[in-house]
Amino acid sequence: MTDWFSKYWFLPSTFSSFDWEHPLFLYSLPIIPILFLLRDWLRSSATQKLNVAFPANDIQSNWVSFLRFIPGFFLMCSLALIIISLARPQRSTSESDQFAEGIDIMLAMDISKSMDNKDIPPSRLSVAKNVANQFIKGRTNDRIGLVIFSGEPQSLCPLTTDYEMIKEYIDDISSNQINTSGTAVGNSLGLCINRLREIESTSKVAILISDGDNTAGNLDPVISAKLAKVFGVRVYTIAVGSEKTTTDKVDEGTLREIAQISEGKFFRATDARSLGDIFKAIDRLEKVEIKQSQYRNVQDFYHPYLRWAIVFFLISFALKSTFMGNVLED
Repeated sequence: MTDWFSKYWFLPSTFSSFDWEHPLFLYSLPIIPILFLLRDWLRSSATQKLNVAFPANDIQSNWVSFLRFIPGFFLMCSLALIIISLARPQRSTSESDQFAEGIDIMLAMDISKSMDNKDIPPSRLSVAKNVANQFIKGRTNDRIGLVIFSGEPQSLCPLTTDYEMIKEYIDDISSNQINTSGTAVGNSLGLCINRLREIESTSKVAILISDGDNTAGNLDPVISAKLAKVFGVRVYTIAVGSEKTTTDKVDEGTLREIAQISEGKFFRATDARSLGDIFKAIDRLEKVEIKQSQYRNVQDFYHPYLRWAIVFFLISFALKSTFMGNVLED
């Protein structure tokens, strides 16, 4: 902090940087010189004057007469600084802490051969990968895990906040990663639930992307959906595929039932744009609540002005005891 006797405290830039706790006091500053002028006028009209002849010339006489006003000037400055102190100059800094408890999301993506269908160009799987990456890019504070499945599920990535790593895994996904044919919807959802069931979280979500019915695996999708509800996991199911295709038609029945049982929501994506809109809708549904705490740190700066006021008052008092004081008026 700058020393109290520094000229810094009297710079215009310093005064403009202050916040004033009681700014109304500042409006009384112009009254101080008016009071002094009024006091001098009342004294001059009520007190008899004694003409004193100064031995010096007129210029010297004027300077000597002027010296009598210096004690009053310092007293006036002292009062002005006291008023500035009462106005409480201060500076405040605001700080805020944001806290958001993230969501745990397991993303299950179907990579069966039917996902290579080009009814949604360049393919169902390519579009799903691109949109999933966009969805991950918009998340903050959330942990995301990745499961792929065809005839059997495979966990690619556990729950993590390393979004770049998840994107790399998604970019490398292909329909050749799992040799077992079929679509194990129930088993893949069960693997997602297994990742989420022991986690203490305010929100646990599974997003299941597929284009077909459950044709493989030993776990019924309805059982998986009921387990999801028991463990507090909402399941959003997305059926991917154009309505115009004649091959690899999308079977919505299983995915609708899973969403209904787990209190999630079913979506139908018929093209790249609608799939992107679905992920945006899920993003809005699963937004975390951000708690914000604000702190205001206030620092007072009236001390330098109060100290200067005391100094000026003592100077004024001392000068009145010298030749500068008008003893005839005092």
